[in-house]
Amino acid sequence: MLSGFDFLLIGFAALAAGAVNALAGGGTLITFPMLTAVGIPAVAANITNTVALCPGYFGGTLAQRNDLRGQKNRLWLILPASIVGGVLGGFLLLQTGEKLFKDLVPYLILLASGLLAIQDSIRAWLMRRLSEHHQGNLEKWSWLITGLSSIYGGYFGAGLGVILMAALGLTIEDSLTRLNALKQSISLATNVATAIFFLFSGQVVWSAAPVMAVGALIGGTLGGKLAAESNRPHCGGRWLRSV
Repeated sequence: MLSGFDFLLIGFAALAAGAVNALAGGGTLITFPMLTAVGIPAVAANITNTVALCPGYFGGTLAQRNDLRGQKNRLWLILPASIVGGVLGGFLLLQTGEKLFKDLVPYLILLASGLLAIQDSIRAWLMRRLSEHHQGNLEKWSWLITGLSSIYGGYFGAGLGVILMAALGLTIEDSLTRLNALKQSISLATNVATAIFFLFSGQVVWSAAPVMAVGALIGGTLGGKLAAESNRPHCGGRWLRSV
C-alpha cells in the first residue's frame, strides 16, 4: 500500500515526466524507476506509467495545436499505424512476463538513455537537413517508420520522442516546430491506444494512476508551450517561422 509520501513522489515525478515528454521525450525514465522504488512490480509499473502519462501527452499536443494546422492528411496517414503499433507493443509486453521484463529493463533503460544522449545531435542533423530543403517522395512511407517506432513506444516508450523526430525528419519536409507538434500527436495516439489496451490487463495500479495523471497533464501543458516557443527561430527581437 502506497503512503502519502509515495503519492507525493510519484506526483512530482509525473509532472516532470509530462514536461520532459513534451520537450524531447524520456519521461518514462523518471516515472518508471519511481514507481518501482515505491514497491510496484516492473510490469505493473510500466503499464501504470503508460496509462497515467496519457494526459501529459494530451496537454503537450493541445499546447502545440496551432502547429498541427495544415497537417490533417499527415495525421490520417500516420496515426492509424501509430495506434496499431502501440497496441502491438502493449501485447508484446503482456506476453513477456515479470521475470523476463525485469531482466530486460536495464537494457531498455540503457537504450533510452543512449537515445536521449544523442538527441542534440539528431536535432542538429534535422536542422541541417531542413535548411538544405531535401526533396524526395518519402512522406508516403512515414506511416511505416512511425508505426514501427510505436511498437517500441507501446512496449516501453522511454526515448520514443527522439526516435519519432528522427523518423519524421527522414520522411517529411517541414519546420522543426511543426514536426515536433506532429511527434507529440503520434506519441499521444500511441500511448492512448496502448493505455486502452492495458485497461483490460488487470495490472493498472489505480491508486497511483490518478495522482500521476494530474501531474502529467500539468507538466505536459507547460512543456508543450515551452516546446512550441523554443523551436521557433528568433531574430532581431521577432519570432520567425521556419519554412
